[in-house]
Amino acid sequence: MRIKEWFGRIGKFFREVRAELRKVTWPGRKELVTSTLVVVFVVAISTAYIGLIDFAFSRVLQTLIR
Repeated sequence: MRIKEWFGRIGKFFREVRAELRKVTWPGRKELVTSTLVVVFVVAISTAYIGLIDFAFSRVLQTLIR
């Protein structure tokens, strides 16, 4: 492949990316903040749940090993 064709393909790729980004419906500030809070809440709950399960399993294994 020649250099000119290669740069042409790269240029075409970025033009297509730009065209697709113009089609995107971006969220408003309120929707963005709400979605972010939901994600943070779900991650916190998931972390606590996995932490509790890990703690329980480690206690059970410590008991079995002794």
